[in-house]
Amino acid sequence: MSGKVITPTDDPARPDMVSTVIEHAVRSGSQPAYEQWLKRIIPVAARFPGHRGVVVIRPDSSSNTYTIAIRFDRLECAETWFRSDERRQLVAEVEPLLDRSEKVETVTGLEFWFSPPPSALPRRAKPYKQFLLTLSVIYPLTLIVPWAMHPLFDRLPLPWPGLVDHLIVVAIVVALMTYVVMPRYTRMMAKWLYR
Repeated sequence: MSGKVITPTDDPARPDMVSTVIEHAVRSGSQPAYEQWLKRIIPVAARFPGHRGVVVIRPDSSSNTYTIAIRFDRLECAETWFRSDERRQLVAEVEPLLDRSEKVETVTGLEFWFSPPPSALPRRAKPYKQFLLTLSVIYPLTLIVPWAMHPLFDRLPLPWPGLVDHLIVVAIVVALMTYVVMPRYTRMMAKWLYR
């Protein structure tokens, strides 16, 4: 089990938020031991530079597959964790509890918005649902962010009025979508999105 990071981007040094999705098929009867292993590995990963959180999707009664989404602020940070001796040792310990080798896939930036967990949600989101979900976030953000920033822009002597302030608003909207809103919103709407 190498824990190799598979990245679909052409530029592996891109400084976007990186989400790595790990799939573990746990042997029947080994779930309690696996849960104990999770309690050990999650804090170890959290100590690595660039770590931005982890989400564990536990299987329902018809499955034995756990899906773990771990986020880092840069691809380099994710690779440091995946190549670390700590992770290699912990993965070697969990291997006897698994039915097969782990699956690991890393996506960057906007790709993670509409990438379903590989075991729980095997289908891709339909384009019209992606459009509606994205629109339902962008529309209120493009109303709220300019309104909230307007008092600040009135006080600051920005060069090229109408251009720089617009750039700042767009940057805030994109940052909120990428790092705050969409990761949570797509999880919340997953049943509808991937149905």
